Amino acid sequence: MVTENELDKLRSLQDIIYEKIGLEKSIQEIPKLLGTQEELLTRLKKTFIEKNQDYEKAKAEENELKNKLADAEISKEKAEKNMDLIQTQREFEALTKEIDDAAKNEQQYRKDLQQNKRTLDEIDEQIKQNTALIEQQEKELEERRKKIEAEITDKQKKIEELRERESELTENLDPEMVFKFERIIKNKMGIGIVAIKGNVCMGCHMILPVQFANDVHKGEEFVFCPYCSRILYYAESDEGEEEYSFNTEDTGALSDLDEMEEEEFDDDDEEEEKVNIDFEE
Repeated sequence: MVTENELDKLRSLQDIIYEKIGLEKSIQEIPKLLGTQEELLTRLKKTFIEKNQDYEKAKAEENELKNKLADAEISKEKAEKNMDLIQTQREFEALTKEIDDAAKNEQQYRKDLQQNKRTLDEIDEQIKQNTALIEQQEKELEERRKKIEAEITDKQKKIEELRERESELTENLDPEMVFKFERIIKNKMGIGIVAIKGNVCMGCHMILPVQFANDVHKGEEFVFCPYCSRILYYAESDEGEEEYSFNTEDTGALSDLDEMEEEEFDDDDEEEEKVNIDFEE
C-alpha cells in the first residue's frame, strides 16, 4: 500500500533530484563560459605571430633597400670621380647618364626607406598593443578560471549533500522505481509526481481508463501515467471541477508499465501531444 508518507518522500525527493540535476547541468555548461575568452585569446596570439612575421619581412626589406642605396651612392661617387678622366663627348654623355641614374635610384631608395620606416613603426605599435591585450586577456582568463574552479567546488559540495539526502529518502524505495522517477524528473521539467483527479492525469491532462484510475485510487503500488510517465496519486476533485464518472463499461487497454523500456523516459513533451483516446461511457 502506498502511504501518504511515501508520497511525501517522493515529493521531497523530486525537489532534491531536480536541484541536483540543475547543479550537474550548470557544471557541464561552465566550460562554455570560458570558450569565448579562450577563443579571443587564441585570435590575439595568432595576430601577434602574424604581425611579428610582417615585422621581420619589413626589416628584411629595409636591409635590402639600405644595401641598394649604398650601391647607388658608391656608383654615383665613382662616376663623379671619373668625370675628370673623360676625353670625348660620348664618354661625357655616358658618364652623365650613369650619374643621373645613380642619383634617381638613390632618391627612390631613400623614399622607399622612409615608407618602410613608417610601416615598421606601425607594425611595432600594433605588436605592442597586441602584447598588452594578450597579457590582459591571460590575466582575466586566469582570474575567471579560479572563480569557476571555486564555483565548481561549491556546487559539487552541494551535490554531495543532496545525494546524501537523496540516499536517506530512497533507502526503502524500489531502486528501479527511483531510477525511472529520476529520468522522469529530468525529462519533465522537474515534475515527476502528479495527482489524478477523476480519471484525468493532472500532468498531461489525458483522460485515463476508469479501471486504471481505480487502481491509482486504491494506492496498492506506485503507478505511472501511460502517457507522460509521471507517478500518479489520487486526489479528490476540487469543488467546481468537472468530475469524470467511473463507469465500469469504459474499456481502455494499457500496456504493462513494468515492462516500459528505458527510452520511453527519454521522450520529450511531444509525447503529451498525442491524440487523446476517447473512451465511450
